[in-house]
Amino acid sequence: MKIEVDMYKDIRQSFLAGESQRQIAKRLGIARQTVKKYCEGADHPDARKPYERTPDIITEDVKQFILDCFKADEQEHLRKQKHTAKRIYDRLVEERNFAGAESTIRKAVKNLKGEQSVPPQAIMPLSYEPGEAVQIDWGEATVYIDNGKTKVHIFCGRLSYSCDIFVQAFKSPNQEAFLEAQQLMFDFFSGISKRLIFDNAKVAVKEGFGQYAKPQDKYLSFSSHYAFDLDFCNPGKGNEKSLVENLVGYARRNFLVPVPRVSSIDELNQKLWNACLKYRTTHKVQNRNHSVKTMYQEELRFLGAVPLFRFDTSKTVVVNVDDYSTVRFEKNNYSVPTKYLRKDVTVKGYGNHIRILYHNVEIATFTRCYSSGQTQYKLEHYIDLLQRKPRSIFNAKPVKENVTAALLNWGKQLPGGNKEMVKLLRLCVDYGEEKILSIKNLIHSHVVPTVDMVRAHLNETTEPTVIYISPNEVPVEAVDLTEYDKKYGMAVQE
Repeated sequence: MKIEVDMYKDIRQSFLAGESQRQIAKRLGIARQTVKKYCEGADHPDARKPYERTPDIITEDVKQFILDCFKADEQEHLRKQKHTAKRIYDRLVEERNFAGAESTIRKAVKNLKGEQSVPPQAIMPLSYEPGEAVQIDWGEATVYIDNGKTKVHIFCGRLSYSCDIFVQAFKSPNQEAFLEAQQLMFDFFSGISKRLIFDNAKVAVKEGFGQYAKPQDKYLSFSSHYAFDLDFCNPGKGNEKSLVENLVGYARRNFLVPVPRVSSIDELNQKLWNACLKYRTTHKVQNRNHSVKTMYQEELRFLGAVPLFRFDTSKTVVVNVDDYSTVRFEKNNYSVPTKYLRKDVTVKGYGNHIRILYHNVEIATFTRCYSSGQTQYKLEHYIDLLQRKPRSIFNAKPVKENVTAALLNWGKQLPGGNKEMVKLLRLCVDYGEEKILSIKNLIHSHVVPTVDMVRAHLNETTEPTVIYISPNEVPVEAVDLTEYDKKYGMAVQE
């Protein structure tokens, strides 16, 4: 019979009140042995002893045989040639005349393996010296750039001793962005740790994994220049860089909520940079004795110096400028000034930007495009060509893709036609379209606009300097000009 809690309470209280065990048993209609078991509180009806029974057939000799099989497997170190529970059972039957069931051996093997191995969930607490290591990782987030919903890749770095952080956003986690992000991280930390801990991403690892990983050639060159050792994690072992794993989530929840709305990825990165600086000055990590700022200032003395030569992290190609005054880089086109037509130029692709150079002189920069078949034009690259071919101005792609409809419609009112419109566009290049449109609003709608009117507003005259003098400060004597007026025939009022 199962004793419920109410009856157990009655037994205990009645016994403590002086009622005998016999009387309690008779009154409750239960066995006296049951009352004896519970009356003194030495047992509880809800307590259940676990069932533990080792089959008699599993003797110490059988256990030792199983452990010897484990030891033999470990010595051979052959992953595909190990004892299974079935093979151990067969050997016991053949070699030891075992008479038990296979299921009994399977259970014994499972239990003994559990006793011999460390659970995979176990995590070793780690401690790092100042300047010893930095952990890095990638994450993903969603933001609004120029009113468009965009997925960006978040690069996160964390010093293992002080827990100071670095976070920046890139449009792609490619090798260019990977190297550039670390370069910026060294600038932010004002130094370089002795080793860098990362996973086995293809941007870093050519082949292998963990301690057997072979780094990509460019990454090996990069690490040699900045003098740090590479420490790659084992596959699926995020706990080996748990500090930065936690940072990815922290950055999403704290730096990117609410979802940022920015005009460019540069603006987003400036916000992230400032957020990291604020974290350094205000944050204290749980279970740490000192603040991040205090520990970072201590660690800074142990970081290696950033070298003066800046490693080129870009993907670089040399291309010929086509007849449309554009160059092609990874499925997209970018414009250059028309004077470089049919010349070879150098295109450098960075994580978020494109730089185009001619004889080591920068001639154009763009935000890097990661789609396909797109062309980015800059109006200033085509302004000289438009002056030669003014009839194309309202159909020219560089104009239609860079000038607002408001300015184009206003330009059609210019009395000088297309040539006058070219002059207006030159002013846009020099002063910015927003400035020119603000002048448009100053000109009365009934007045026919001209470029000269716009120029007049741009050439703002300074107000004349006025000197206020008190009449008492400089004495002025009256002069009689009558004779002067008579001599030169000036009219004299009577």
